[in-house]
Amino acid sequence: MKLLYANDRRGAYPQSWYAATAPALAPFPRLEGATTADVAIVGGGFTGLSAALHCAEAGLSVVLLEAQRVGFGASGRNGGQLGSGQRPYQDEIEGWLGREDAQKLWTLAEDAKTLVKDLCTRHAIDCDLKPGVAWIGTSPATARHLHHYAHHLEDHYGYDRIAHLDKAAAQALCPSPAYDGGILDMGAAHLHPLKLALGLARAATAAGARLFEGTEVLSLTPGQPALLKTEAGEVRAGTVILAGNGYLTGLHREPARRVMPINNFIAVTEPLGEDAARVLTRDVAVADSKFVVNYFRLTPDRRLLFGGGESYGYRFPADIAAKVRKPMTQIFPHLKDVRIDYAWGGTLGITMKRAPYLARLGPNILTASGYSGHGVGTAIHAGQLMALALKGQAEGFDTMARMPAPAFPGGPALRTPLLVLAMTWFALRDRIGH
Repeated sequence: MKLLYANDRRGAYPQSWYAATAPALAPFPRLEGATTADVAIVGGGFTGLSAALHCAEAGLSVVLLEAQRVGFGASGRNGGQLGSGQRPYQDEIEGWLGREDAQKLWTLAEDAKTLVKDLCTRHAIDCDLKPGVAWIGTSPATARHLHHYAHHLEDHYGYDRIAHLDKAAAQALCPSPAYDGGILDMGAAHLHPLKLALGLARAATAAGARLFEGTEVLSLTPGQPALLKTEAGEVRAGTVILAGNGYLTGLHREPARRVMPINNFIAVTEPLGEDAARVLTRDVAVADSKFVVNYFRLTPDRRLLFGGGESYGYRFPADIAAKVRKPMTQIFPHLKDVRIDYAWGGTLGITMKRAPYLARLGPNILTASGYSGHGVGTAIHAGQLMALALKGQAEGFDTMARMPAPAFPGGPALRTPLLVLAMTWFALRDRIGH
């Protein structure tokens, strides 16, 4: 069974709070017959939609092929956090590439946040964009590490948007007994990701890109032009952009070796009313220091949107609400009996080092994926960087491509059990407070 169809109905968004509250977008047609384009894009999430928009605005003819609906995958299901920096910490990147490239990558990450905000303004995308993301430690040691990292960002990168939270301040913001302090980044933001994806689709269409849904790409034949075959048609294109992230498993060997799909889960409670103040006292998002991160925020109608728990392999658990309720009640014991109105799973792409995977797979094939839970800004920016690279402005793309993305050991047959073993170890470390 293909991952594209393992957990969802064809052509339908999951029954999420996002799908219930986003303005409907009429389906795009299925590709039938043969067509040509300067650029063919596989995948209609943040990466592909941004690439389509920016390529079309640069005067290129664009065809985007999405097997399900635009924003169907991780782009329309995630926690909605627009974080600062790259997914790996800056001091880790400094160890990989040196201070000069680390500075460039920090600047690119700041550009990513600015790009998302500018796109929302320029294309009138109302996606509930609000400032503020807190990182909170689950032990005194992790809280100290967050404080140290905030000092590092200010001292070496001039980033002064972070407030330090001691235990009392952290619990004043988020009244949970599980937390021991952290940081509040007011330069980061949170938003409704499906509204953002649908807004990007509308903008790309207005710019002249041709979007097709219900159009799975079955094969890619490199060449000049490259040939993409679908169930009912084909596209010949001067350049191909592979933007399928965790769902892109069969079209090219390299992304499949370096980007692994994993599943993550979100639940949304009934409206909490006045009890919402026992979850958060400010309209910010939160992520904690656990290796399998818990992340949450309040919705505009005062529900708790809580993400937690992972699984590996194709199928989601039978009871997603129960899977998320377990970490949710560890953080908020008083919500053990709260009603859960929505619960859904999503598939994202991770890499060995949690750095995104941007690469040239051939003279006219580019890819960007593996955002490892940090894709809201990075994916949209990657789409723009690929469009710029096609116009001869490749510095940003090439800088991102220098981050290491080694292949998972053992190939597809062994990478899942090896990852499960590693995640079991990290979960044990979480439980004993490291």
